[in-house]
Amino acid sequence: MNPKTLDHVAFWVVDREPIVEFATKHLGMHMIDRQEAFTLIGSDALRGKLTLFTAEGPREQGALKHVALRVSDLAKAREALPAGADVEVELGEGVRVRLVEAPTDVEYDLDHVALYSLDPAATAEEYERFGFASAEPSPQGQPRVEVGGAYIEFHSGDPGSPEKPLLNHVAVLVDSVDEHIAEAEDMGVVDNVVDAANTRAVFVWGPERVRIEYVEHKPEFALT
Repeated sequence: MNPKTLDHVAFWVVDREPIVEFATKHLGMHMIDRQEAFTLIGSDALRGKLTLFTAEGPREQGALKHVALRVSDLAKAREALPAGADVEVELGEGVRVRLVEAPTDVEYDLDHVALYSLDPAATAEEYERFGFASAEPSPQGQPRVEVGGAYIEFHSGDPGSPEKPLLNHVAVLVDSVDEHIAEAEDMGVVDNVVDAANTRAVFVWGPERVRIEYVEHKPEFALT
């Protein structure tokens, strides 16, 4: 498997609108696409995004700890947050976003996804089977893997087996979905294959039952 970049992180939520309003008002994002089942938001359609799927609630935290967005000027980004907010804020329904200062071509791009794991080091090694690259630990010491300059990092904690998880999936961009379907079938981890208007994707069951999407942008991909 050969993922290129961290494309988006998707959540199950009861009410999309308050989260969309917060992100577009305070996190430099805009609405990229809105369908009956989901809303896609981000600062750039070709970079890291957040997807909100409507689902019954309440949702359970499960494996997800937070999603981090990369900004070039943390002080300036904090000025756009509500008064008194810290570098980590809750958008609603348990969706937590942390701001990280680092060099970036696109403001509010995805920096990392923090997941709870019963064995962070072992889980990081297992992600390498799914095409993620080995990486040095985070500045705080958490084991992590890398994809296209962004990270999945693993924090000690019990992800459990929630019936209604908050995290829908983590998506990575690939050149060829067909190649990844074949590999995932060999590994016995395929969940489903989706052919949408702008993308084609295979969803697989990753370590600790976190769903991973390998998504290919079609030539006519036209989101902005």
